Amino acid sequence: MPHQEAVSDGPDVPDVPDVAVVEDRWLLVAVAGVLSFVAMLDMNIVNVALADIASGLHVSATTAQWAVLGYQLPVVALLLPVGRRLDRTDPRTALLTATAGFALCGAAAALAPWAAWLIAARIAQGGCGAVLFVLMPVLALRSVRPERRGRAMSVPATLGPLGAVMGPAVGGLLLDHLGWRAVFLVKLPFCAAALVVAWWALPKGWGQRQGRGREQGQRPGPGRRGQAGVAEGVRPTSRPLADALLVAVAVTALLLALTLAPDGPWWLLLAVVAVPPAVWWLRGPGGRPVAQVLRGAGLLGAHGAVLAGAAGFAAMHYVVALHLQRDDGVSATTTGLTVLAFPLGMGLAGPVGGRLADRYRPRPVAVTGAALTAVGLALLVPLGDGWTPLDVAWRLALAGVGMGLTGGPTQALVMGAAPPDRAATVGATVQLARSLGFTLGPALATAAWGLAGPGTDTGVHAGLALAATAAWTAVPLLALSGRTGERVETVEAGKAVEPGRASTPLSEAPVDAAPTTPVTHP
Repeated sequence: MPHQEAVSDGPDVPDVPDVAVVEDRWLLVAVAGVLSFVAMLDMNIVNVALADIASGLHVSATTAQWAVLGYQLPVVALLLPVGRRLDRTDPRTALLTATAGFALCGAAAALAPWAAWLIAARIAQGGCGAVLFVLMPVLALRSVRPERRGRAMSVPATLGPLGAVMGPAVGGLLLDHLGWRAVFLVKLPFCAAALVVAWWALPKGWGQRQGRGREQGQRPGPGRRGQAGVAEGVRPTSRPLADALLVAVAVTALLLALTLAPDGPWWLLLAVVAVPPAVWWLRGPGGRPVAQVLRGAGLLGAHGAVLAGAAGFAAMHYVVALHLQRDDGVSATTTGLTVLAFPLGMGLAGPVGGRLADRYRPRPVAVTGAALTAVGLALLVPLGDGWTPLDVAWRLALAGVGMGLTGGPTQALVMGAAPPDRAATVGATVQLARSLGFTLGPALATAAWGLAGPGTDTGVHAGLALAATAAWTAVPLLALSGRTGERVETVEAGKAVEPGRASTPLSEAPVDAAPTTPVTHP
């Protein structure tokens, strides 16, 4: 078989995986989806139980708030250090350890006799959650052949946000019938099932075979492992703890500034604290490779789209729920059922988006979905007192369909453009962008509502207009990010390969064939 060389000029072209996937492992994709759902569920499910936690443990409401922050802060602050580390670590061991640790920390939180115990358990659970957040897209990516990537990525990309949306509803149900401790136990059956399936279905040495392509004649390329077995530019640094601390300080300061800003604009000064450690990290050995990967693969625009889309969704969800319950006097049950139209549309459209991405390439499907989301949010801007819950619900469903269509293709677009030996790093940056968007959205919506006049329709319109603007911003970012060309040329009798597809199906490639070497041009 003649030697082939694939040249990729844009993120639409998936990298040929470092390990030839000869069969699709959909059980592992299901594990990625379940753990994404569980990890995102834990971001919001505890919020509804804070009053009961404060009463049960005899602490103040401020102390009880750390049952939420204790999980959220380490999850977001550790994403980048964890991603960099997982590019050099056995991901199978990391996945099994993090899943077991996540479950055990949840059980410890449920058994907490005092607040310090609970907070410590939640901080440890947040560290395990950071590993799960980073590994889930990587697990889905490497469990299927390239032509099935859109469908695989749509599973965690859809179930993760669904977990975030359903957290308060599930938490409220458990709180009413079983008490606050059940909120921490509900994830245990899911984690146990995922642990058993991953242990059985995940091959030993999964993720440690990146050097085998070189042994079969593969030439090291940008981001590939060189002779030392370490990715170029991803060599272990001599200060991993210092890098982790710098990122943690910067991200924590930024998140606290955005979270506390509604209580007073002076809290935004905390964001200034994030600048020095962030700059120091970006200029150091830990941050430079991350920036190089994002610039070289043309992924900055796609990350901006993820952040903007998440911010628009979070701002919309916050404004609509608050307006229906506080201004329109709608019951909590009716409000919950109304806002469930969004995850319903998203859940139905998610698998469709994955299939369309596999057939027509990820980018056009992602752009179409983002535009549909923006249209749905724009139709919500005139929301007023005369609207019924049904008027709100169908617009939310439309936006949810768009979000479902864009989630998986966007993940496939980003992860497909990542160098194989830096997949965990790119997975971490995507999750960080999404997490910052989820935090930024409500903070900006609150600010817009307050400036326009709280308690008035003008404030509601301002908050929703901001949400729609953020959603529309994602459309050109997805359409234009990294587009320097979308041809994949194969040095085989001058044939051109269809963009987004491997030149030879990996399942059909002979074992002794020289694998293709993708070369990405920024």
